[in-house]
Amino acid sequence: MAVNTQQYLTIIKELTDQGVQLIAVSKTKPNEDIQALYELGHRDFGENYVQELVDKQASLPLDINWHFIGHLQSNKVKYIAPFVYLIHGVDSEKLLQEINKQGVKQNRIIDCLLQIHIATEETKFGFDGPALHELLLSGRVADYSHVRIRGLMGMASFSENQQLLSQEFTTLKNYFDKAKIAFPNGQFEILSMGMSSDYALAISKGSNMIRIGSLLFGARNYTK
Repeated sequence: MAVNTQQYLTIIKELTDQGVQLIAVSKTKPNEDIQALYELGHRDFGENYVQELVDKQASLPLDINWHFIGHLQSNKVKYIAPFVYLIHGVDSEKLLQEINKQGVKQNRIIDCLLQIHIATEETKFGFDGPALHELLLSGRVADYSHVRIRGLMGMASFSENQQLLSQEFTTLKNYFDKAKIAFPNGQFEILSMGMSSDYALAISKGSNMIRIGSLLFGARNYTK
């Protein structure tokens, strides 16, 4: 079996004890691997590709919470709007507008995280600090009646430099603490940062949601 059951049980216990939610990153993985984790009681799965997510959602148990964790193009929001549980990477106001538009069409409120750019790499997406501050201060968020902003998400640099990662996670936690003041109703509570290689550090810096793939499913197969 491709799923590392023992590793999953160890990680889920560790996270539950700390009040941290695990998103099992199942991109490129076959349905039977997802089903195996599902049968262990797991319900939150993360996908990066819209078409793959749509196909999996149609053929796997309906009570799975599907998280879209990749870079989402505005023209593809409509395909996942009917069912997506949480969109992690809202990296622009243009995307926020489109999610709201599709939420209106589906008559549902779509939960989202704002993605903040904290990494040194240019390839990572997201709002920078001033853009986030401006959006929250402007009051425009209230115009998006079919979007619920649940928190922030960020991806640290692809680096083994613990000091750099620590700095980036701390930066995101500071943004989170400041942004929370703009959402007094308690909906803004998720700080999603940390993956297979750096989740322990991320949790120590305040993360309460992590995304793990390779530790649970083994190395990814990109040849499909």
